[in-house]
Amino acid sequence: MLKVLDHPLITHKLAIMRDVATGTKDFSQQLDEIASLMAYEVSRDLPVKPKDVTTPMGLCHTYELSKKVVLVPILRAGMGMTQGIRNLIPTAKVGFIGLYRNHQTLEPVEYYAKFPSDLAESVVMVLDPMLATGGSADAAIEMIKKRGAKNIKLVCLVGAPEGVKVIEEHHPDVDIYLAALDSHLNEVGYIVPGLGDAGDRIFGTK
Repeated sequence: MLKVLDHPLITHKLAIMRDVATGTKDFSQQLDEIASLMAYEVSRDLPVKPKDVTTPMGLCHTYELSKKVVLVPILRAGMGMTQGIRNLIPTAKVGFIGLYRNHQTLEPVEYYAKFPSDLAESVVMVLDPMLATGGSADAAIEMIKKRGAKNIKLVCLVGAPEGVKVIEEHHPDVDIYLAALDSHLNEVGYIVPGLGDAGDRIFGTK
């Protein structure tokens, strides 16, 4: 299921990121803050279990999370979203998938993968600022499923309809969270209007 989180604060901060004049420091800061804001909504349906807590005034019947959370950023741009979510869920473990896009074929190429051992019992959030062709996210989700993950959420900043369609067709069991759904992909597979190459803008590379 696609969920576009059109909160005013998210939209405002995303507008700053889209601006070609925004530098690396401000771009990264806004991404970190948007990730925290998105984490609040993405975690809304996390399972909980009863817990009794003794307060200064007596016993309280309350709840705590019943599943672990694992964040899996797609390297390298996904790293820009990791700390923002960990600010809200500091107990979250982190796995890594290294994929890059072949600019001729637009297909993902794997170069690194490392995950916590308990993916099957965890809620796994795959992180990537851009959902363009959907190739990298599709490959990452497939890799995680092969390692036993069953409860997966894809968390991206900006998406294109083409990428959303790929994930919905290949992984109908995965919820997709976006801060914005943009118009389309251009002839070289970049999101329009988008915000450029997120990895380059986060790390100041070209």
